[in-house]
Amino acid sequence: MALLIIDLRMGTPADWRAAINAELPDLDVRFWPDVGDPADIEYLAFTRPAPDEWPEFPNLKAMLTRQAGVDGFIGHPGLPDVPLSKLEPEDGDPMMTEYVVMHVLRLHRNMPTYRKRQARREWREVSQKRPEDRTVGFLGYGVMARKPARILRDMGFDVAAWTRTPKPGAEIPVYAGAGRFDAILERSDIVVCLLPLTGKTRGILNAAAFAKMPEGGMVINIGRGEHVVTADLIAALDSGHLHHAALDAHSPEPLPPDSPLWDHPGVTVMPHVARRPNIAQLAPQIVANIRRCEAGRPLLQEVDRAAGY
Repeated sequence: MALLIIDLRMGTPADWRAAINAELPDLDVRFWPDVGDPADIEYLAFTRPAPDEWPEFPNLKAMLTRQAGVDGFIGHPGLPDVPLSKLEPEDGDPMMTEYVVMHVLRLHRNMPTYRKRQARREWREVSQKRPEDRTVGFLGYGVMARKPARILRDMGFDVAAWTRTPKPGAEIPVYAGAGRFDAILERSDIVVCLLPLTGKTRGILNAAAFAKMPEGGMVINIGRGEHVVTADLIAALDSGHLHHAALDAHSPEPLPPDSPLWDHPGVTVMPHVARRPNIAQLAPQIVANIRRCEAGRPLLQEVDRAAGY
């Protein structure tokens, strides 16, 4: 039984072998392009796959990706037809949690406005809402959203989420289904997008969506750049209906130098840096999924190919 690691973009082969073989000592851990006999490979771990470059793996059982979003490759006709797991901890990633909470607090406490006033040497306070009077709406309530949503709720914010399907047992109110999308926008001062990118979510943050938000609303996009219609966002900011947008994901990436987002006073541009997993975080997920597969159990964070995430 062999695991082939392809471009996980961190650590050395010795680091990976030490972490994985500490739990699975009999597992043969190989590294692209040193495949050896492709018939030995039962597991693949990668960032973004390149099936056109791969040999056939006749005994492949499962694939594991560190990508939070699989939209860029899930439809590739050469992708092996085996279960695919996203290497995401069950309770989310601490870096994603801190990133979401940081941006919500930054917008809640009017930091962009104070930064502008500092540049003008202007000593003047901004009217400040208390957390219980600030509504935060998460678009998507997967593993990366649940922890920051819980933390913000515990800090006193009025937090809810919107999802495609109901989430029984959710710790916050969930607005489920397409018919409830307007409702989450209408009640949210700050919208946090952590949606997967699918045909139905591409361009979901558009002029109609922004118009539904309260005046002075703010947007944090940590999903995919294609979720946001840039021209509509700039128009909503220029009109004063939206106050600020913090964008970690862009389309295209890197953001071109001539993009109007760079210089817009109502936009914070971040270069897709919300999450940076490491070996200590990913190796246990790889081990757990191999053990589950060998025991005939479903993978953790298994991708629904029909849904696209």
